[in-house]
Amino acid sequence: MVVKSLVKKPISRRQFLRYGVASGAAIWLAGQGYQVYAQRAGGTLVWLGHQEVAGMGPNDIGPDVQSSVVFNIVNPLLHVNYLTETELVLAKAYEVAEDGLSYTFSLHEGVRFHDGSEFTAQDVKYTYEFYSQPGNTMAGRFIGMREVEVVDRYTARVHMNRVNAAFLRVAGELPIVPAAYHAEVGDQGFRTNPIGTGAFRLREWRPAEFTEIVAFEDHFRGRPLVDAIRLEVVPEPSVRYIALLTGDAHATVWPLLVEDSLELGRTPGFRVVKTLWNSPRFIPLNNERPQLADVRVRRAMLHAIDRQRIVDELDGGLGVVATSHLSPNNPFFHNPNVPLYPFNPEQARSILDGAGWVPGGDGIRAKDGLRLSFTCTTISGDQARRPMAELSQIFLRDVGVEMLLAEAPVAAILQGLREGTLEASLFNWTHGSLVDPSPTSTLRSDGADNFYRYRNPEMDRLIDEGLATVDPEQRRLIYNRTQELYAEDVPGLYLHFPEGMLVFSEAVQGLPEQVFVSTPLFFRGHQYSLG
Repeated sequence: MVVKSLVKKPISRRQFLRYGVASGAAIWLAGQGYQVYAQRAGGTLVWLGHQEVAGMGPNDIGPDVQSSVVFNIVNPLLHVNYLTETELVLAKAYEVAEDGLSYTFSLHEGVRFHDGSEFTAQDVKYTYEFYSQPGNTMAGRFIGMREVEVVDRYTARVHMNRVNAAFLRVAGELPIVPAAYHAEVGDQGFRTNPIGTGAFRLREWRPAEFTEIVAFEDHFRGRPLVDAIRLEVVPEPSVRYIALLTGDAHATVWPLLVEDSLELGRTPGFRVVKTLWNSPRFIPLNNERPQLADVRVRRAMLHAIDRQRIVDELDGGLGVVATSHLSPNNPFFHNPNVPLYPFNPEQARSILDGAGWVPGGDGIRAKDGLRLSFTCTTISGDQARRPMAELSQIFLRDVGVEMLLAEAPVAAILQGLREGTLEASLFNWTHGSLVDPSPTSTLRSDGADNFYRYRNPEMDRLIDEGLATVDPEQRRLIYNRTQELYAEDVPGLYLHFPEGMLVFSEAVQGLPEQVFVSTPLFFRGHQYSLG
C-alpha cells in the first residue's frame, strides 16, 4: 500500500509506517483525506554489481558495489544523500562547537542491532576509536580526533585536537558497529558476518556471486517495504543489460555500456539517472617504480593519450576530459587554471628524448638498462574500462612506452596498489567530491587510498591546511593549489570524468525525482517498493 498525500494534509513516513501496518489502515487513511492506491508489498529487489563484495565492514565502503550492501546492513550517524544534503540517520540531532573542537551527537533511543542488543553512545565511541587507529582504511576520516566521550547512554561527544572541516560529513558517515560483538569477532570476523542497525540483515554471502540481505523487522525507521535485496555480481555489462531488459533485475549499481543505457532510456518501463561523476577514470601509477618515478615520463604519457577520443569512442561522448583530481561537478572548488596536457604525441616524444629515454630496436624506450615498461592490471571482467586500457596501450606504444595488461579481482588490485606491489591499474576513485573536496585519503603521503605511492610535502601541508580551515573562500584557495600541484606532478594518468548513467526499472517505486549524486540512492533500500 502506498499513500499519496493531498495538499490539505501531508503525511510523514513515520506516520505511514505506523498506520500502514495496522489493520484497516487504508480505511483510516482514506477517512483522513488521503488518496490510497494498491501496490504489491514485499518481494525481492534485485541489484546488479560489476565486482565482488569482498567484505561488509566499515573498511569496505569505498567501492560502490560494497557500500550499497554495507549501508543497508550497518547504519551511520548521518548520510550525505543524493542531493548532497546532510541527512540524519542514527543521530537525531548534532551540535558543532563554535571553535570546531567538539561534535555532540544526540542518538535515537530504543534502536536495536540485529542481535537484539540496544544501540548506545558506547557503540559510537568504540566504532570511532577502533576505525581511527592506523592501519584501518577509514583512519583518514578521523584526522584531528582526540577521543569520544560518552556523555550519557544516548549522547556521544567527539573531542578534537584540531579543527577538521570535513569531519562531520566524512567521519559521520562511518557505519556504527555493535561494540561487544565487534570486540568478540574482530574486524575480519565482522566483515564476513556483519551485525548492524540497518533495515536489512545478512542472509547469504558469496563474494563473487551474490549477497542477499533480508528485511529487519525491528528496524527503528520501520520495516522495509520489500522483503529482501539481492546484489548479484555480474561483471559483463551486456549480461546486466539483458537481466534488466528481461525483468530479472531491477537496477544496476554500476553503469552498463553507454549504448545499452541509452537504449533502455528509450524503452518504456525504465528510468535512467544521469550524473557527472566525482570520480575520474584514471590509471594510478606506482611512483616508487624507477621507470615511473620521473615526472617527465608521467607528463609525456599524459600527452601521448588522446583522452577526448576515449570519451567519444568508448564512453559515447558522455564525459569531460580531466584536468586535475576534482570534477567540474563541484564548480565552487573546481580549478580549471592548471597545467594542461593536450594530446600531442610529438611533444611526448620530445619530453622522453630530453629525459634520456632512448628507443630500442623494438621501439620501446630504455635508460641505463631499464625498459620503459610497466603492467596495468584491470578489474576482471570489466568490459567498460578494459577497452580504455587497450586504447591507452596503443597510444603509449606509439611514443615508445610499453604498457602490458593483466586482470585481477578488485580486492586484489586495491590491496596490491595500497601495498605497492602493483605498478598500475585503471578504475574510478573519488579524490574529493561534492561532500568535501579534501583528497586526504588519496593524495596525502600516508593516505589509505594513495594508490600512487605519491609523496609531496607541499601536498601534505595543503591537505592539512584545508582540513583546518572552515571558511569556504579560504578553502577554495587551498584546493585550487592542490589541483595545480596534482597537475604539475601527474602522479597518475587521469583520463576523464564520466557522465554516468544508472538504469532502474520503473517497477522500483520511491526513487526521488531530482538526483545530484547517484550512489547514495542504493543506501536507502528500506524506502523502495516493487510496483
